[in-house]
Amino acid sequence: MADSNVIHLAFTQHARLGHVLSLAFSEVGNAASTQTARTLQVACHLTPDSKRGNTVKLNRFGSTVAIAMAASLVLTACGGDEEGDDTTSAEETTEEEAAEEEVTEEEADDSEAPAEDGGETDAPAAGGEYTPAEGLSGNLVGAGASSQSAAVTAWIAGYNGVQPDVAVQYDPVGSGSGRDQLIAGATDFAGSDAALDEEEAEAVKEVCGPDGAMHLPLYISPVAIPYNLPGVDALNLSPTVLAQIFNQEITTWNDEAIAADNPDADLPDTDITVVNRSDESGTTENFMEYLTAAAPDAWPHEVSGDWPVSGGEAAAQTQGVMQVVNATEGAIGYADASAVTGQSASIGVGDEFVPFSPEAAAKVVDASDPVEGSAEGDLALELARDTTESGAYPIVLVSYHVVCKSYDDANRADLVKDYVGYVASVDGQQASADAAGSAPISEDMRSQVNASLELIQGG
Repeated sequence: MADSNVIHLAFTQHARLGHVLSLAFSEVGNAASTQTARTLQVACHLTPDSKRGNTVKLNRFGSTVAIAMAASLVLTACGGDEEGDDTTSAEETTEEEAAEEEVTEEEADDSEAPAEDGGETDAPAAGGEYTPAEGLSGNLVGAGASSQSAAVTAWIAGYNGVQPDVAVQYDPVGSGSGRDQLIAGATDFAGSDAALDEEEAEAVKEVCGPDGAMHLPLYISPVAIPYNLPGVDALNLSPTVLAQIFNQEITTWNDEAIAADNPDADLPDTDITVVNRSDESGTTENFMEYLTAAAPDAWPHEVSGDWPVSGGEAAAQTQGVMQVVNATEGAIGYADASAVTGQSASIGVGDEFVPFSPEAAAKVVDASDPVEGSAEGDLALELARDTTESGAYPIVLVSYHVVCKSYDDANRADLVKDYVGYVASVDGQQASADAAGSAPISEDMRSQVNASLELIQGG
């Protein structure tokens, strides 16, 4: 596992700044660190580039030293001249791709120009059509859920075709880190497979204003149960059996409980290796919510983004889990379905076993209600994990774009509204479906997202 004290400064200027500062934020209070972040952002005069920083290993220091180190590294990030860039960036789209996707002059003439005073750019039309705002330029930085990684790559590429002067970067560091960076003021939006908890929702008001942040559900995907068992091409698992496996009460593949779900399978006596996330993860939280709802007697653990059971193999982020599962005979894990290319289990729902698919996951979302007591514009959902509807796949995650209701800069507000408007559009949702196999949001949800975007203010 990588050294947790290694910071990779492989980002363009704005993204580098946020991630360098995030180390200092862990050592000092939010108020002081947020002010430092904003002061240094202004001082750097950030513009898009494709520079790459170095790998810097840091030990834990006291608050004062951490801030000083962050400031020193920011100056390096602002002036570095190394080559390369590891983050997903809009600039990665080739000129040919951008030319194919650019709006024509006639289309541009029909689009509405942004208001001169900023922060009042019209949100995209509710009918699913995306109308790019005119005259936008600048940097937009996000970080968070690795489950969205393939979708975000497609969104950025598509958005670059219509807004070539906007550089969008996204670091798939995990939902928990993404929320932390938004709260610290180091990013413009977060990607998260779980909503802000009560403490986080209060803390984010320091950077988002008194109305806080909104959750906009823009990525719907099954959480698959990948396994590595040569010769067993199909595997059925009921909720209780699945919970007992991940709680390490069932430890071999030929256990009689697994055999009862798979009477026609030739199950080996191979030991089961459970693979879980090592980092705080919205995918983990979604999976645990399912286990708690569907098999409460077999899963006694409190829902959390941190895995509660010791003794298995732990790996960072979605890609890390899949690497371990694919390399380990007898392994089983959980991961966003976009990353799964091999075997995966069908899950018991009522009297049937249902394999994952975008359509099956969407059935659960359609049957779900908003979180009780949500503020205006907040679209967080209470997913129907215990559904018994035929054909529904119940282990599903809805990944949010978490955005502020108020930004301290009008241009930042306009960039967020325009980019998220593209992501929510028919074209944006089709791009993620093609790239990641996700389920497009419904027309009703798109209308709600666009109405929420109209609430964003800037300046």
